[in-house]
Amino acid sequence: MAGRFVRSSKYRHVFGRGTKKEQTYDNLRISKNAWDTNLIKANPEYLSVNWEASGGGALAVVPLSERGRVPEQIPLFRGHTAAVLDTDWSPFNDHLLSSASDDGKVFIWKVPDGFTLYTDAEEVPDVAPVARLTGHLRKVGHVLFNPAAENVLASASGDYTVKIWDVEVGAAKLNLKHKDIVQSLCWSADGASLVTTSRDKKLRVWDVRQEKPTLEVAGHSGAKNSRAVWMGEHDRIATTGFSRMSDRQLGLWDPRNPGEPIGGFQILDSISGVCMPFWDEGTQCLYLAGKGDGNIRYYEFENDKFEYLSEYKSSEPQRGIAFLPKRGVDLHDNEVLRCFKTVNDSYIEPISFIVPRRSEMFQSDIYPPTVGVKPGTTTSEWFGGKTCLPPKISLESVYDGEGPKDVPSDYKPPAVSAPVQSPPPTKTTVEPPKPEPAAAPVASHGPPPSVNDNKESMSKMASKFADKGEESDDDDASSFEEVPKPVERPSIAARQEEKTRGPVMTKEPEPPKPTPAPVASAQAPLPASASSTPTAGSGPMPTAAGAAAGLKELLSGIQRTLEHQNQVMSDQSDQIGILVREVNTLKSKLASGSGDREKDERIRELELELEEARS
Repeated sequence: MAGRFVRSSKYRHVFGRGTKKEQTYDNLRISKNAWDTNLIKANPEYLSVNWEASGGGALAVVPLSERGRVPEQIPLFRGHTAAVLDTDWSPFNDHLLSSASDDGKVFIWKVPDGFTLYTDAEEVPDVAPVARLTGHLRKVGHVLFNPAAENVLASASGDYTVKIWDVEVGAAKLNLKHKDIVQSLCWSADGASLVTTSRDKKLRVWDVRQEKPTLEVAGHSGAKNSRAVWMGEHDRIATTGFSRMSDRQLGLWDPRNPGEPIGGFQILDSISGVCMPFWDEGTQCLYLAGKGDGNIRYYEFENDKFEYLSEYKSSEPQRGIAFLPKRGVDLHDNEVLRCFKTVNDSYIEPISFIVPRRSEMFQSDIYPPTVGVKPGTTTSEWFGGKTCLPPKISLESVYDGEGPKDVPSDYKPPAVSAPVQSPPPTKTTVEPPKPEPAAAPVASHGPPPSVNDNKESMSKMASKFADKGEESDDDDASSFEEVPKPVERPSIAARQEEKTRGPVMTKEPEPPKPTPAPVASAQAPLPASASSTPTAGSGPMPTAAGAAAGLKELLSGIQRTLEHQNQVMSDQSDQIGILVREVNTLKSKLASGSGDREKDERIRELELELEEARS
């Protein structure tokens, strides 16, 4: 079979879009402490920043709406006696913040109502913590709220322990003992398990309330830090680290099948900076941001593999990065993710990841329900042993300007895929098939008028659905390689042929036509299926119910085929848009600078590609 098969994906053309300098958060003093954390954290309202403060530790909170250059004197969150090493926002309260410090303490903060960086007061007032959690013997390097239970916090310290705090009471109720310093930690989606990486190069998965590991295996063998992230509601864990030869690696782990990562470690590159991983449950994508370089690469998770999609490249390196929860993205701009990166320890740049589409309707296939602000369990219920996923909200209700609407918490993202795109094409293709004569235009329809290369693909797909009916869903992976086979409903196919070809079929020349079979399979599968069965000529009159059922199945197959072609045309349109953008960019650069030969040749190549794509 000629041609190249391209893996279908809604996120194949996702691109990262940076921000102009005047729209960044500038004039910040980001901490230069060498401890390995992300330095900043974000929620839909605020950014928290580890602040470079003399004479003690402090952190800053920046409202997302206040872009530009911040004042020289801003209200800081002060209280720690040493540098702040990490912060984390509560997933269920956008005004509640935790911090970890080199002084061995964990503080809880509440952002005041109406908080702003701009004030007319002569002395800018600082914010004090609302709770102080003490118990660690050495510095606390990481804090992380439970994603399913309210006010449950994990903190990792240099005393080789991870403590689980009841924030409401202000006490540590559980203690996970390690053999070395914890380098990263991440909760599972239901908040019952915790994965940690340690300086002893071990990967551990903990049953938190039993205070013991259920999995302890050798992780990345390199001497530098490794990180782990739980992949949402999947029973999978992704890790980043280094090999003994200092190559950056990516690993995928199954907690139920310990030993080695699935498929072994994947080598990324030889850059020395730690990879900061982030899992996006909505798009089923893993984002890797390199510490010390300006690139953010992203992979789609499918069939227990990470399929590389693309990479956002920047000449400005980042030391810290924060990803916004899905409920904070711009739904009207088809933004599927937004992150914030630190640049030169002086300003923070927002980066939007966009699906290039022109539709002004809600894109339900790229915005499945996401976690809202309601916890799955209370603090006492969680410590009592209850495990529950938090309820999700419909982003379509947010898009329409309504309040977030809850959906069942056991929603599974893989269930939302191609079928969600069916409503728009269904309205245009299913209108004719009400009366029975509509079979004539459907059978004689062929490919879309503007896409000549897809004639054979459409005929084969139509034959497949006519022959197999409900089995088509199980054969998606091999649908483009199916060839017409002896049909299971020959009378329906013959009847379709009679309706579409009229006088040709009344002569009944089926039995003496064995030779045209190859020609029929190359053009349209319906005549081939009719001529391959001797019973089609002897019994061309099926019952009315059987004929109606056959028509319904055939029309359903044609409808799904047209939806597929619609998606193909959309991808081609997106590609044309990207090429046009790149051509215009190069032309503008050529007009403003020196027109060297390489730029001219690149423009000619892009224009040729653009003409081919349009044809």
